[in-house]
Amino acid sequence: MNHDYNKGSLDLHREFGGKIEIKSKVKLENRDDLSLAYTPGVAEVCREISRDESLAKVYTLKKNTIAIVSDGSAILGIGNLGAKASIPVMEGKAAILKEFAGVDAFPICIESQDIEEIIRTVKNIAPVFGGINLEDIAGPKCFQIEERLRAELDIPVMHDDQWGAATVALTGFINALKLAEKNKEDVVVVVSGVGAAGVATARLLIEYGVRNIIFIDSKGVIYAKRDDLTKEKLELINAVNAVDESLTDLASALVGADVFIGLSKPLVVTSEMIKSMNQKAIIFALANPTPEIMPEDALAAGAFIVATGRSDYPNQLNNSLVFPGFWRGMLDAQNSDTYKGIDNKIFVKIAENLAAHVKDISVNKILPDMFDKEVANIVAKTVTD
Repeated sequence: MNHDYNKGSLDLHREFGGKIEIKSKVKLENRDDLSLAYTPGVAEVCREISRDESLAKVYTLKKNTIAIVSDGSAILGIGNLGAKASIPVMEGKAAILKEFAGVDAFPICIESQDIEEIIRTVKNIAPVFGGINLEDIAGPKCFQIEERLRAELDIPVMHDDQWGAATVALTGFINALKLAEKNKEDVVVVVSGVGAAGVATARLLIEYGVRNIIFIDSKGVIYAKRDDLTKEKLELINAVNAVDESLTDLASALVGADVFIGLSKPLVVTSEMIKSMNQKAIIFALANPTPEIMPEDALAAGAFIVATGRSDYPNQLNNSLVFPGFWRGMLDAQNSDTYKGIDNKIFVKIAENLAAHVKDISVNKILPDMFDKEVANIVAKTVTD
């Protein structure tokens, strides 16, 4: 990481005291203004909502506001730093949502890492918000929290570390296969790291039609006979083709593989492993801030396409391509008759549409530009259609 970026970021946050603020949408310049925005006029708005609670989405900030909720247990790639240390990331997400999609968002950083307390807290604050964006919550508890909140709330809930990361990965995967002239039904994919992002990425690959997937966790290749598997890992291996049980670790799994998707640990892939892969190997080394293999080393070893989560290399797989437009679309959809909830098919369709938006794809450009103003619109329209 460039030291200047670290210092510059510290200076920016110190100067402004964070990155977001609250502004009034209405002017309060005289008694009439106050009478309409506050008492006595606001009482009638309260009575209307009490008669029909759905009107909260019409008369209040609920129409265009989401909560960005974290317990600080899995902040970026740096670990469990707690609620207060998670605030800068949640503020950053809120700033991006406003800038790229016009969505208002507020950080809710919970001083507890207990599943039930997190769920209870989110349910208690939900009346204010039109959606819940879960962020930087460690696996496997993030799966249960998202599943429970989706079932128990009447607003959309999405864990961005899962679905944002997975959707961008699938977008890059689609275009990488196109350039390599390989078919999704035939390629062998190795997924290293089966946490929140790894599980969601695998689910979308499977939904997209990929079946030859080998999963690697901290103990090696995953097989059904292991007695330490979570329900998510069992679900994944039961949805793909059987794996040769002579494979034991990452090195053996990569021999002859077409695609590596790493959501695990820094520098676990060697040049020799890349050389053992199939021709036109596709490498998504997404550990942050240090990837599973540095791009220059992967390319020197013969990789065809390399993507990371870093902004200082080509093909940055960044969630910002997805979550602003996703929430714009979700808020717009649930304020109409087109809201259908969330399922994996939505994210696959988003990935397909984003991949198709890149007209001049190349080995160094498999994704849309993050600052392309059409990206959020494409994602939002996919959600609402």
